[in-house]
Amino acid sequence: MSDIVQIEVLDGGATRRGTHMGALRLTLSEGWKTYWRAPGDAGIPPRFSWRGSRNVGAVEIRWPTPEVFLTSGFRTIGYHDQLVLPIEITPAKPGQPLRLKGRMELGICKDVCIPSELRFDRPLKPDSRRNPAIVAALADRPWSAKEAGVQAATCAITPSRYGMELVARITMPSAGGDEIVVVEPGPPTLVTTETTTTRQGRHLTAKTEIISAEGGPFAVDRSQMRFTVLGRNHAVDIQGCTRH
Repeated sequence: MSDIVQIEVLDGGATRRGTHMGALRLTLSEGWKTYWRAPGDAGIPPRFSWRGSRNVGAVEIRWPTPEVFLTSGFRTIGYHDQLVLPIEITPAKPGQPLRLKGRMELGICKDVCIPSELRFDRPLKPDSRRNPAIVAALADRPWSAKEAGVQAATCAITPSRYGMELVARITMPSAGGDEIVVVEPGPPTLVTTETTTTRQGRHLTAKTEIISAEGGPFAVDRSQMRFTVLGRNHAVDIQGCTRH
């Protein structure tokens, strides 16, 4: 597997907020790709374990803007060639050294898709300098709703045959080209079917069906929903929606 994908830990040093910035850098062989946190219609979402880490109180992953791929007729979302995934760490004991250790479970695909597990381990020092690769990855984040000029995000949710039908309407300037809205319904037990996206003027409409991976009835919390608009010019991260 090491001839297809390699992983290393980058150290970006302490931040002004008192946290520590690190990153996982994945280097993929030519033609191979891996997936974003919401991998699309046929991808494998990555999972992380931080077991064995030291002085790590909390971890927040800062996802760079992904790409959209068409694989065997399925729309998938992820990265190719190289991925630098920034990780902001809140130390359990501020000012003390850290050790970032664990594993990443992921899917990597070319002509076929292969589940993979990568292990990593590196000490992080509070006095380390900023890492240019981490800085660039942080700058490649989606815009916030405010930065993108989002005026409103509303949702209509109605019962459907297998779960809940969602119609989301987002009022915002175009992100460029054929926009795609990725819907994350909140709890990991809830998933969505293929999403269709249309635009009329300043209004972007996304339609999908929310179903439970566990089966049975479920509730949807509009405040926990997350919408990512992927456009040619930039992406936009929108947290929550209100009723139509």
